[in-house]
Amino acid sequence: MEPKDTTTNEAFKGFTNEACPFLPCHPGVEREFNCLFCYCPLSAYQCPGPYKTFADRNGLTRKDCSDCTLPHNGYRRSWNFIQRWLERPVPWDGQPQDPRRLKREVSESGD
Repeated sequence: MEPKDTTTNEAFKGFTNEACPFLPCHPGVEREFNCLFCYCPLSAYQCPGPYKTFADRNGLTRKDCSDCTLPHNGYRRSWNFIQRWLERPVPWDGQPQDPRRLKREVSESGD
């Protein structure tokens, strides 16, 4: 098996589960639908994807990322997006998304 950094086979970057009863779960995806990040690894972190907040039945603030297409919009594109944001994860502070703070985080991360 070739090391990940030298392989030309990018099959590990995504797949589409055509048999999923919830597909498409995020409207607006323009490229091949990537199901690899069905449960986004950024849900516990600050991220640029659009999200809302809500209180669960225990009163805890949670993220609702149902409007976000970033981890699903194309195999290569979504893989690269997730990898870039996981290089410097910033824990989510439970606050609603603030576009001003997000721009600062994006510029500090070098993007």
